[in-house]
Amino acid sequence: MTAARFLRTALPALPLLAAAAYAAPVVSTYGPFRNRAMPRLSGRGRPDHVALTFDDGPDPLSTPLFLRLLDERRVHATFFLLGNQAVRAPGLVREIAAAGHEIAVHGWLHRPLLLRGPRATHDDLARARDTVGDLTGRTPRLFRPPYGVMSTVAHLAARRLDLTPVLWTAWGEDWRARATPESVHRTVTADLRGGGTILLHDSDCTSAPGSWRATLGAVPRILDTCAMRGLSVGPLQAHAVDPL
Repeated sequence: MTAARFLRTALPALPLLAAAAYAAPVVSTYGPFRNRAMPRLSGRGRPDHVALTFDDGPDPLSTPLFLRLLDERRVHATFFLLGNQAVRAPGLVREIAAAGHEIAVHGWLHRPLLLRGPRATHDDLARARDTVGDLTGRTPRLFRPPYGVMSTVAHLAARRLDLTPVLWTAWGEDWRARATPESVHRTVTADLRGGGTILLHDSDCTSAPGSWRATLGAVPRILDTCAMRGLSVGPLQAHAVDPL
């Protein structure tokens, strides 16, 4: 095959190849595959420990109730904050940090990174990281993408910004309007194993209105189940075999 013929054959396929390369990390969205093949991205850690994480806050209505509950149970967690939520409640961001919880970022806006270009992705993550860092006095090191969907560009931007992506191994489907404390507990514990990371939401800003109430009711049950299984619970920074 001549070079000219090769180019005529290959050039039409290049946009498709580029799109495939850009979206390839989306396979990590599929939990069973991610948990087996990508333990670090899934947040797998010490087999005697479970990481408790919350997304989409801070929310002045709901987050303080979670902080109170966690304080009563003497448990720390990791809060993946949205930048646009953080600037609306800066005092609450500082309160989360002062209570000893780990602060991480969930981006500036809760929009799929797969649909955003390189500049927009980088700027979104950088703005969230810098804003939360300024509020707490400590630059966040962990990042969770909205909807748990990564792209090649998101991985590259996170690396440049010294952010480590972390997803989860168990979630409560607590964003649904029909969620109840019982359903959230049942869904989390069905997939819960030592070394796992739990995803919950302390805000309903991207979920069904009031759905956080089901989560709040489920947390004590989840903590009790972990205790019954001999698993300690804490933030991701106390969880990883190798520090994230």
